[in-house]
Amino acid sequence: MANSSPVVIVDSGGANLASLQHALHRLGAVAIVSSDAKIIERAPRIILPGVGAAAMAMERLSRAGLIDVLRSCTQPLLGICLGMQLLFEHSAEGDTPCLGLLPGHVHALTASTERPVPHMGWNTLGDSEHALVKDCAQQWFYFVHSYYVPGTSSSCIATTHYGLSIAAAVAVGNIMGVQCHPERSAHAGARLLKNFLDMPNPQAT
Repeated sequence: MANSSPVVIVDSGGANLASLQHALHRLGAVAIVSSDAKIIERAPRIILPGVGAAAMAMERLSRAGLIDVLRSCTQPLLGICLGMQLLFEHSAEGDTPCLGLLPGHVHALTASTERPVPHMGWNTLGDSEHALVKDCAQQWFYFVHSYYVPGTSSSCIATTHYGLSIAAAVAVGNIMGVQCHPERSAHAGARLLKNFLDMPNPQAT
């Protein structure tokens, strides 16, 4: 079964690593947390999670020697929350150069009386035909973020709304990302993670 293939969760130092690992285990996946470049290079699937600041996350990846590894991967790669934002060229958070795997920039959310920052809580995903978000349209997902990729991004495959259109999911080829936390999004999040586990791996023989 596709969802029994091993997954490597990049050790980005976030507090959500254990909950993400447990969510994958509940789906029958073998999931390990690692910052070892050789293990990540060989992984059939990679998940890049992230919480905290973009600059610190990029520094951690650099110290672990993972920048080039992630930039050259051909297997399915899923960025989650900050991990999704790191896939882009640049983040306004700390004026941080990112991985550049996807075109575009990450912007700061603007607070208002009706919409405080961070955007924290449950929101729905818009319609999409992409395999990553199959059967996820109009389902509720949990978000916590102060920065965002515009819904007009060329890589956007599903949007959510928080006073403006936000890229809730992005994808170009094997590079994918979600702004929400699927590991904290109950059945909808499990559906999305299973979709990722079912993605074909071009490295497989």
